[in-house]
Amino acid sequence: MAENHPTRSRGLALAVLCAASLMVVLDSSIVAVALPAIQADLGFTPAGLAWVVTAYLVAFGGLLLISGRLGDLLGRRRVFLGGLGLFTFASLVAGLATDAGVLVVSRFAQGVGGALASAVVLGMIVTMYPEPRARAKAIGVYSFTQAAGASIGLIAGGALTQALNWHWTFYVNLPIGVAALLLAVRVIEADRGTGLRAGLDVLGAVLVTAAVMLGVYAISDARWGALAAAAVLLAAFVVRQAKARTPLLPLRLFRIRAVTGANLVMVLMVAGMLGFQFVTALYLQQVLGLDALGTGVAFLPVPAVIAVASLGFADKLASRFGPRAMLLSGLGLVIVGLLLLTRVAVDGGYFTDVLPPLLVMGLGAGVAIPALMGLAMSDVAAEDAGVASGLINTTQQVGAAVGTAVLAAAAAARTASLGPVDHREALAAGFRLAYGISAGFLIAAVTLGALVLARRPRPVTVPAAPASEPELCIADHA
Repeated sequence: MAENHPTRSRGLALAVLCAASLMVVLDSSIVAVALPAIQADLGFTPAGLAWVVTAYLVAFGGLLLISGRLGDLLGRRRVFLGGLGLFTFASLVAGLATDAGVLVVSRFAQGVGGALASAVVLGMIVTMYPEPRARAKAIGVYSFTQAAGASIGLIAGGALTQALNWHWTFYVNLPIGVAALLLAVRVIEADRGTGLRAGLDVLGAVLVTAAVMLGVYAISDARWGALAAAAVLLAAFVVRQAKARTPLLPLRLFRIRAVTGANLVMVLMVAGMLGFQFVTALYLQQVLGLDALGTGVAFLPVPAVIAVASLGFADKLASRFGPRAMLLSGLGLVIVGLLLLTRVAVDGGYFTDVLPPLLVMGLGAGVAIPALMGLAMSDVAAEDAGVASGLINTTQQVGAAVGTAVLAAAAAARTASLGPVDHREALAAGFRLAYGISAGFLIAAVTLGALVLARRPRPVTVPAAPASEPELCIADHA
């Protein structure tokens, strides 16, 4: 960072990291509303069309953990720049695609680049901000990009597809990616990894990458044989990590209660909250009759409230009451919102039945997510920050896949079980059940968080660490 303006340079570096992270998160949802246009233009079969989404999710989810470890070994800035460059180039190829196969391959390449870039971001942020209060604020900014990205993607995807065409859902990444690359080279300080000589567990990397890729595919496409195979590969990975001289995922990380608890809570929380978005989009369109753009706009209050909470006062509350208390309180609000949604009806209205729960959930998410991100990185040594960052991103992807698959299956089964009744009424009944299951995921997350995440002492004011010491330890005292 520039020596004359370290604070400003650090803030600009944070903005670049969050902008790149937001772009990657957007890409998981921005294409969703463009799928019918893509199918009509490129001649996808219904089964083949799913791979426009699945190819990205499989690569992204499968490579997050090894990407985080590569950041520790090669340097996080180097891995971030390489991933961002690949993601931007793959977006150009996807936008130019005139063949279904080219689009699927470019989506897979986007997932690879997205994993490399995203996996190291949180580790870079906590290293840049060793001071507890400043770190809480920075993590709040990052958490906003993660939490609001999917909703913003739905809006952007609908607007771009209707105003221009589906190609622009990919072209929009080009100016953001190029600008982020140019700025990152200037404002993100180079770091030195421990080097490949420190050891890259190749067998472990193959096992966990195959396990997560196969698992995401199995859950997304309801392939239960593949899910069983993924479980076997994951078990083999754990055995390998226990025996490897230089493990990809040091099992000692799981002796840190905050790390273990935060990752378990993350799976449950994301399962409920991302699954809720999927179900709500269907309710708005299939029951209330909104179009794709209207559905995206209907979600707009969620990122707005998340922004107010996570950027405005979440860090102050965490400093005052501690991240554990804020996590549990925020998740409690999300549960209230989900329970309110279990009352949606065929003759319901957006402003009376959907908007109030969305506002409550946005407030809860804006408080809970920064606290959870901070807990996931607390007490992690600097040399493990990359893999810890990759781990929390991996658990997010697993939670999203699990939640979407479970809620979609439950809603569809409930609708089908009602037989020959009014179709919209049957759909609404399925969605009500799905909201109840979402609330169940969040209740489990609160219970687990209360039991596993230890209370932390009230923070005390300590002097900021000298500029030369951030690499020594990454301990969250908030």
